Amino acid sequence: MAEHHLLPSVETCHWGYFDATQKPALVVRSGDTVTIDTVTGTPNVVPDRDKFHVPPALDDIFAGLKPEGPHILTGPVYVEGAKPGNVLEVRIKDVSVIQDWGFNIIVPKLGTLPHDYDEMVYNNIPIDLEKQVGILPWGLELPLRPFFGVMGLAPPKGWNRISSIAPQSMCGNLDNKELTAGSTLYIPVFTEGGLFSCGDGHGCQGDGEVNVTAIETALRGTFEFIVRDDLTFTWPRAETATHHITMGMDPDLDQCAITALREMIALLGEKSGLSHADAYMLCSLAGDLHITQTVNGNKGVHMMMDKKNFAK
Repeated sequence: MAEHHLLPSVETCHWGYFDATQKPALVVRSGDTVTIDTVTGTPNVVPDRDKFHVPPALDDIFAGLKPEGPHILTGPVYVEGAKPGNVLEVRIKDVSVIQDWGFNIIVPKLGTLPHDYDEMVYNNIPIDLEKQVGILPWGLELPLRPFFGVMGLAPPKGWNRISSIAPQSMCGNLDNKELTAGSTLYIPVFTEGGLFSCGDGHGCQGDGEVNVTAIETALRGTFEFIVRDDLTFTWPRAETATHHITMGMDPDLDQCAITALREMIALLGEKSGLSHADAYMLCSLAGDLHITQTVNGNKGVHMMMDKKNFAK
């Protein structure tokens, strides 16, 4: 299968939205591997260029693209054979930080505590690439665990252009910290070719992403795309080496939890043949509900179930 490398530029990035009518930045076949570089930020968060590496593409993107939201996304990638009703299997083979700084901001009227701050609080966070840590202002070194906050496909054409802020059934701004290298994301397809884009690189993040941002930084990801015409579901799923993951997104956290739970019950039925009642019991005994994020309009909850519990 072919290998590709997609670099960020004015021609290969879109800022703040997903759109089914967007021209692909790259066309690949099912089974191909694509390495995608991303950038992040706005002019006011770029640090001292004499002290830190600023990706050359960033200035061109600032000058050439109109921001329609916070996320600079690289893509979209059109995967031949992907059709509405299919699922796109996205194998996340590698994720790495490609600059020596990140940032975190607290924004008034946003976040889990929207009314606690009257002014923006900005912190530049140096990144030691050799030690793989982010260095906080008081000296604490946080180990990096990089992942893409945004990975998603285009919505149905009838939705027109949508913001990248709120995660939905075609994924987008999931902010799920489990989706590191070695994990696999399964995304329902709603338009021809899927149109995969990614960005919002995170050096590390806690469940919740409570102040709206992680260590925001530039990432390089390597993905293998596989069209799955044998799968049909309406909410994204994922798996790591040890766990299956189901997800729910909604403005109401209760509804997020209900969706993630129902999806895990369905998955246990599909893979293990359990009845609804038996799967529901197992979720109560061994399933873990995590708050994915509480800051993106549509909040997120994901349920994790050890793969050992899927034995028939």
